[in-house]
Amino acid sequence: MKTDIAPVRYDRATLWFHWLTALLVVEQWIGAHVIDDFAKGAPRIAARSVHISFGLTLGLILIARLVWRMTQGRKLPPANDGFLHVVATGTHWLLYALLVAVIPVGIFLVWAQGDSYFGLFSVPAFEVGDKVLRHNVGKLHELLANAILIVAGVHAAAALVHHFVWHDGVMRRMMPGRD
Repeated sequence: MKTDIAPVRYDRATLWFHWLTALLVVEQWIGAHVIDDFAKGAPRIAARSVHISFGLTLGLILIARLVWRMTQGRKLPPANDGFLHVVATGTHWLLYALLVAVIPVGIFLVWAQGDSYFGLFSVPAFEVGDKVLRHNVGKLHELLANAILIVAGVHAAAALVHHFVWHDGVMRRMMPGRD
């Protein structure tokens, strides 16, 4: 592990994309777990519609984030060498892959079960009587969402180790502050 990392920060857009993604992921996970607590009818439709809206927003932010990262985002030197660098890089790409997967599966879930969007319009069910399809797509969406939260938790724990154990300035690179 390196201990001489300069506390250079990522650019503002990268910081915004990172923290907005983190916030939306946590919000979406919590939101999904309370949807069924809403009364059937308009309240539950509104809760699902908010979940769908934020999911689509997360998808747009993810696209913008990936484009920014590949074109304009500030590139910083790796925080670690060797195995830890491979693990960190793999963790980042796994998070991206899970996010890229969960959003279209969520969109397909809307079609698999059929839904109403804030009562403004309805999305007809792909296959009206296919409860197995709805169940399987719903379980896949849930599995991907849980995997995102677990991998993001490992990512956050690693940042805390960098900050509190190794004192190497790596966590400060993603914290707001002066460049």
